[in-house]
Amino acid sequence: MTILKTSSHGLALAREVLQVEAREVEALAARLDANFQRAVELILQCRGRVVVSGMGKSGHIANKIAATLSSTGTPSFFMHPAEASHGDVGMMTGDDVVLMLSNSGEGDELLTIVPAVKRMGAKLISMTGNPNSTLAKQSEVHLDAAVSQEACPLGLAPTASTTAALALGDALAVVLLDARGFSADDFARSHPAGALGRRLLIHVSDVMRVKEAIPKVGEDASFSQALLEMTKKGLGMTAVVNAKGAPVGILTDGDLRRLFEKGLDFNTATIATTMHANPQTILPNRLAVEAVELMEERKINGLLVVDAQGALVGALNMHDLLRAKVV
Repeated sequence: MTILKTSSHGLALAREVLQVEAREVEALAARLDANFQRAVELILQCRGRVVVSGMGKSGHIANKIAATLSSTGTPSFFMHPAEASHGDVGMMTGDDVVLMLSNSGEGDELLTIVPAVKRMGAKLISMTGNPNSTLAKQSEVHLDAAVSQEACPLGLAPTASTTAALALGDALAVVLLDARGFSADDFARSHPAGALGRRLLIHVSDVMRVKEAIPKVGEDASFSQALLEMTKKGLGMTAVVNAKGAPVGILTDGDLRRLFEKGLDFNTATIATTMHANPQTILPNRLAVEAVELMEERKINGLLVVDAQGALVGALNMHDLLRAKVV
């Protein structure tokens, strides 16, 4: 088993790696020029997709950039350059923009497919650490991702250079996102299975109990009828509605516990004297996460759902939101 010289040596080296990479990214920001804007315009004008390619470590970064572009409104995919020269170049069309990553700009695998890109009429953007490289010179636009040093103490392993390329790819994706007016809702639609998707796509109407599942009694119901309704519907509450179907009160499990503690005579109790008037409500078209925030703010476990006219159309509690994985 290999042991570090000392724990302090390891921490010092780790800090140096992070500092080197941070400095190189900062220097990259200072060098941004009109070529970056040209690359953005080229992609915005693209009628096809952005095809991102790179070999080795640059390929891993290219794959991530393609994924980031796709998830932020710029349709994109990764194409392995070695596979491209054996048929995968057929995935490209003349309407595409091709983004090639290579620190040296001299990788044989990428240079082999450049003529095919040119023949089909696709536009080529290169991202290299050498603006005088063959790849840079054959591109419509070159993005300078050069670094003065790698963070690797041997100066061999791609470290600062891959970080710089990744950061430049993120900058490209974010500027494109902004130019397209890509919103949080758009992002959620690209991530329907993720936590953000659930927060931005699930509405109260998607999780609320409806029709016969709604616990409710009329203003003239007896206290025992209200208790029976609460038990039957299993939401830990019941709405009290008027003749128009609008909620005028609510009775909850918490209310019952407090009434027990006060020694209330349940034989003589009425709905009017035990319910909470003017219950908290929410509209069905509100986001489910807004229901969570409202319940947490008011320190309640359930909500009544009303339509625009104030009629009761649903009910939900925190368990419904937990099942929908909104919480």
